Amino acid sequence: MSTDEDASPDPAEVAALRERVDELEQSLAELDDGDDQKRMTIIATKGTLDMAYPPLILASTAAAFGWDVVVFHTFWGLDILHEEKSENLKLSAVGNPSMPMPNAVAALPGMDAMATRMMRNKIDENGTATIGELIDLSLDQGVDLQACQMTIELMDYDEDDFFDGVTTGVGAATALNHMADADVQLLI
Repeated sequence: MSTDEDASPDPAEVAALRERVDELEQSLAELDDGDDQKRMTIIATKGTLDMAYPPLILASTAAAFGWDVVVFHTFWGLDILHEEKSENLKLSAVGNPSMPMPNAVAALPGMDAMATRMMRNKIDENGTATIGELIDLSLDQGVDLQACQMTIELMDYDEDDFFDGVTTGVGAATALNHMADADVQLLI
């Protein structure tokens, strides 16, 4: 028969077990920094009407899920953030495999204007958000819309030309730092 004395754990074993549990908890704490927030970096390089939508839709959607999102706009992608130019983004019919016309026809004068007009009509008829509305939505949700400083200077833009809330004066190093820690990196 066992006695109470036999049922008592050995104090040395308890101390060793407690020490091992503490070590494991410390190891887990070091592995988990407690930040479960997903991060996404998008590099937007194209400033056509059809290429302005993907980075803004993806960014605003990820932000709605609580993600930390940066969209770095460089070269022609900078036109998306330019208040005046964003109103007049064009759609190129040439070289676009989804256009329902051969390149020989798409290259005719006026075809880009016609394709742009058709797309704008479709956007209006469908009730799709405008570029400006998507920018406002993204900014409201905390998306960091960044304008490449080198491109601002190259294109001779003024920082006041961009939507309020756009981060200007950002270099590629800043985008790369965010991208290095991001769960998702996209080049659009």
